[in-house]
Amino acid sequence: MASLSKEAALALSPSAVAMPEATHFELPEKVLQFGTGVLLRGLPDYLIDKANRQGFFNGRIVVVKSTDGGDATAFDRQDGLYTLCIRGVADGQTVEENVVCSAISRVLSAKSQWADVLRVARTPELQVVISNTTEVGIQLVSESIQLTPPQSFPGKLLAVLYARYQAFDGALDKGLVIVPTELIPNNGSKLEGIVLELAHLNGLDADFIEWLEAANHFCNSLVDRIVPGRPDAATQAALEAELGYSDDLLTMSEAYLLWAIEGNAHVKSVLSFEQADAGVIVQPNIDLFRELKLRLLNGTHTLSCGLAHLAGFDTVRGAMDDAALAGFIQNLMLADLLPGIPYAVDEKVGQRFGMQVLDRFRNPYIEHRWLGITLNYTMKIQMRNVPTLLHYYKKLAVVPDYMALGFAAYLLFMRGTEQRPDGWYGEANGQQYPIQDEKAGYFADLWQRLSPAELTATVLRNKTLWGHDLAQLPGFAARVEKYLHQLLQDGAQATLASYFTQKVSLAS
Repeated sequence: MASLSKEAALALSPSAVAMPEATHFELPEKVLQFGTGVLLRGLPDYLIDKANRQGFFNGRIVVVKSTDGGDATAFDRQDGLYTLCIRGVADGQTVEENVVCSAISRVLSAKSQWADVLRVARTPELQVVISNTTEVGIQLVSESIQLTPPQSFPGKLLAVLYARYQAFDGALDKGLVIVPTELIPNNGSKLEGIVLELAHLNGLDADFIEWLEAANHFCNSLVDRIVPGRPDAATQAALEAELGYSDDLLTMSEAYLLWAIEGNAHVKSVLSFEQADAGVIVQPNIDLFRELKLRLLNGTHTLSCGLAHLAGFDTVRGAMDDAALAGFIQNLMLADLLPGIPYAVDEKVGQRFGMQVLDRFRNPYIEHRWLGITLNYTMKIQMRNVPTLLHYYKKLAVVPDYMALGFAAYLLFMRGTEQRPDGWYGEANGQQYPIQDEKAGYFADLWQRLSPAELTATVLRNKTLWGHDLAQLPGFAARVEKYLHQLLQDGAQATLASYFTQKVSLAS
């Protein structure tokens, strides 16, 4: 079987995969990308490739890898090509798509090819910097940017910008659009602050610092796409047999994607790949997308995970096959969480986003385990659900039924029955499970000495946990206590079957 390469891509024409055209390999290098991870391959790199195919953007990517070997070697062997296998559900329909992405022109090692990286920085074609260096990558390290290379990503970026400033004598039209995709709030603003501080620490001249601020655009961005990466050996073999070639960089991703980028009209014009996919949004404020993701996707996961696990479901996909639990999840999201978002949201936009989330939950190609979602359960409820609960009451002044049941299931899930050296364990359906929460000991103590009613009131009143006295919300404590009694008496499955099957109205 042939290996994926430029020669093979231009020679093969399998119906199972979209191949690049010869002209795609001749496009100028417009992007410098720090990182080779699967998220970058599955989102920004794929989108740039998609735009190139449609005649937008028309540029390729030079990737900077922090170490030698590994993926860099595979990219060299495969002429920068990799196959993205997109699998998922969109608008209720199964999606299966294979694309050979040709947006990456070459991969440079920061360790051994730093001079080449700086040469790219000095090219007039360069317009954009993209990064995904993990959350710890955007940190201030006091270091000289004369190192080859600087240790930190902000240090490397500052060295690139300084080399560019010198090459073009501070021309304002030679600044770059910089889009970090690290999963931290206000990633662009934070990166800009660190780069400026590092410029001062390096004693760089005032004219450069003025150019740094005036000519360059650091954009906050939010990325959302599940990219599991390389499949298991059996799936890989089956895919390669279907495709007709071997690919050491073959990458799986879900169908859904979102890349929201905060930027003005200039940023929008530079990032012209926005036109290639409705999932890319460039606008002056992206708080709406952050809120929708946090409250609807993450918030629904958080208030469903305990109930789903107690009901005997291991995966999100499995839960969506159960009418009662799927109904709970849908109504929790759209009836309780959506109107409770503490941000102005157009109802149609929120409903559309919610339906996309439900499609993602139904994806048969991704195994998302409920027990993993329970990690740091208490903190997640405080961050994701409490503001929504408070705003719901402020807006509607009634008890949110689905949130109340989700909170009751959280209380029951947190009932530790055995302490081991590695932490507390609970029990459900005859099986023990780990309670991976720093408040596990607090809840174990409460369950040992309080009745369910006392425990409910005590936890809801705990301002240290929630920042508010949730027992003051009219009717909420009584409803949570009612559902907790029902869960204890009848179990999660029976509680869902007896009540929520009477209330839910599934879309299907």
